[in-house]
Amino acid sequence: MTIASATPAFCQGIQYFGKALPGLEKYGQQPAIAPSQLAIASPSDPAAVFQTLLAADALRYLTLQVTATKASGHPGGFASIADAIASLVMLGHKNIITEVGHHAPGFYSNMFLDRSLEDMGITNVEQMGERFREMDGLLGHLSGQIPGLLNPAGPLGQGQHFAMAGALLHRDLLFPVTIGDGGIGEPYIMSSFGHFHTAYPEVTNFLPILVWNGYSQEHHSMVSTKQNEEMIAYWEGNGFQEIILVNAKDYDDANQPGDYVDSTEFSWEKRLEFTQAVLEATDKAAKSALSGKLTVLIVKQLKGAGVHKRGAKSHNLYPGDTLEKDYIVSALKTRALSPEAWELVRSNFERSAGGPASQKVVTEKELPLPDLGELPLEEFPVKGDKQVATTAMGKLVGHVGQKDPNFVVSNADGNAASGINNINIALKIIHPTPDEAYFQGPKGQVYEPLSEDACAGLAVGLALFGARTLWCSYESFAINGLPIWQTVTQAMAELRRPTPSTITLFTAGALEQGRNGWTHQRPEIENYFAAMMRNGNIFPLFPTDANSIQACYDWALTTKNKGITITASKSPLPVRTTFEQTRQGLQDGGIVLHESEGSQKVVFAVIGDMTLIPVFDAAVNLEAQGIGVRIVSVINPRRLYRPDDTASQTCTDADNHFLDDEGFEKIFGGDALIGVTGGSSAMLEPIMLRSNCRRDTFAWKRGETAASAGQIMAFNGITAEALAKRAVELVG
Repeated sequence: MTIASATPAFCQGIQYFGKALPGLEKYGQQPAIAPSQLAIASPSDPAAVFQTLLAADALRYLTLQVTATKASGHPGGFASIADAIASLVMLGHKNIITEVGHHAPGFYSNMFLDRSLEDMGITNVEQMGERFREMDGLLGHLSGQIPGLLNPAGPLGQGQHFAMAGALLHRDLLFPVTIGDGGIGEPYIMSSFGHFHTAYPEVTNFLPILVWNGYSQEHHSMVSTKQNEEMIAYWEGNGFQEIILVNAKDYDDANQPGDYVDSTEFSWEKRLEFTQAVLEATDKAAKSALSGKLTVLIVKQLKGAGVHKRGAKSHNLYPGDTLEKDYIVSALKTRALSPEAWELVRSNFERSAGGPASQKVVTEKELPLPDLGELPLEEFPVKGDKQVATTAMGKLVGHVGQKDPNFVVSNADGNAASGINNINIALKIIHPTPDEAYFQGPKGQVYEPLSEDACAGLAVGLALFGARTLWCSYESFAINGLPIWQTVTQAMAELRRPTPSTITLFTAGALEQGRNGWTHQRPEIENYFAAMMRNGNIFPLFPTDANSIQACYDWALTTKNKGITITASKSPLPVRTTFEQTRQGLQDGGIVLHESEGSQKVVFAVIGDMTLIPVFDAAVNLEAQGIGVRIVSVINPRRLYRPDDTASQTCTDADNHFLDDEGFEKIFGGDALIGVTGGSSAMLEPIMLRSNCRRDTFAWKRGETAASAGQIMAFNGITAEALAKRAVELVG
């Protein structure tokens, strides 16, 4: 290891230092970002260009050394966009987002250079390498716990949602988002941009930056054959008004073959020309986006530029790709900077935007939330007229939106179809065409793209950035939006700050959409939530009725850093509970709706509202045979796990309340237990794990076209007769 006596302390651990680069004496006497300034004075200033080039190489060097420290991680993709990232920082923009989880080590390098990682005890390069891809360190992909980084990144196609959410909440700031050309082939990225721009044409302060490097993870990208004109036309065809393309090939004096070239192979003069082009293009794109134009910046440069390999082979390191490997050593030595250059880069990065990203980006502090006052709860009489649960909740949602202007409701399939048209009436669908007949207009709060990914994406992005939201869907279709919902709920569990929980309302269409058949009958989605409950911050709620759903939403609004799904029917159903009963059920996991005595006791643990109907009918049959029955409505199954079953204690704003053994026995103890659900049997796991009596489950099997909910339940074996028969067998 080479360390000069004048080497800055943060450089401890750097493997190689280089000689002073040509121009350092002339253009490196002072940091290009002056003291007390937020950015460089001009993107055409030769000193700013020179120091931007130093910054890009510093990012490449750190990315490669840190990944090689563990012979693991992904340096190649970020290396091809390092020039644009350096340009953003030099221009004072730090609210930088990515959809590419594989760019994580590059983003960590960025946060290291501006001192953000000092918030987690990483003060030098050696420590950065030690904690890369380690628990409580720098995860392999971006998460919610890294200081200065705004969003998690893993599955492709998600980053744009965070950029648009940030832009919507903070109209005066730029939210650049890097998008890989491996992911741009997926249509949902463009469709989400398109709907958002139609809904919010005045919000353009997000800036997609296409990393057009010709390769995806293991092969050429699917857009690698497009010509420049085709790529420009593609973005124009999707509504972008300003398309700015910088092509490294235009500056190549090294005679590199192919359409994609490496700028680090140019002569020094051409490297500076290319860097200036990227810096000026980034400045132009930023100003365009901030001035009301839908803008994209495209940087076309070979994947792996300046690191150990090129193309898809640069994507990740394998075991054996260590700091001693000859091509790793060669690449590091080629990119090595002098101690003076490192000091310049550090000074610019920490001055940019007024300080480290961990102190300046919008997600490092809570977003102020308006007081909602008292919700207009309406308690319906028990055993009175039947009520629609979703409609009862819709009234409360309208109140929240009227009190909180940042509140957004998203729904791909239409609120009216889910019994919540009262939300549309109160808050209006966002649409460029005003029409009172459909409760729509340009200033609404109901966001209705066709894509569930776009629905979930904006809702959870806004929640992560600190706003209240509600994502509504049929449970049958919501599966298409769950990947980003899951990503954000995991990030919320790791966040270093509180943020409103991401709340959903899923109408349980499986039992109600008989005539539509199995296309509308997919309650297997509950497997997803059942598995996620063990995270510790996921709470699937199953309100019993129209009173219960109001108490559930009221509680959900008070929580932080959680994922809360509310699943209910849109059909008129009996009112069986009071508000107080549900509040108790939210604490204990469930509530007893009915109890009778007999020679033996059968307990029915029921998830859902419609599924209670055959259970109550079965109770009549059993009681006629002298068998006692207890019917329990399971409202909050997460409470029914044992404390060690979940990772609750590791979550931000941890909720560590679980029903104790005495309480569990009081509710679920008996001679036999039957779990009943119109969804996945996995949701009953907490109960089945703890019960010591003879037990069984009745659950969803598959969908079919049917005339009624009862017929669908019968097709799945959930009938009063079958329930009573099995109960007799268990106690007999």
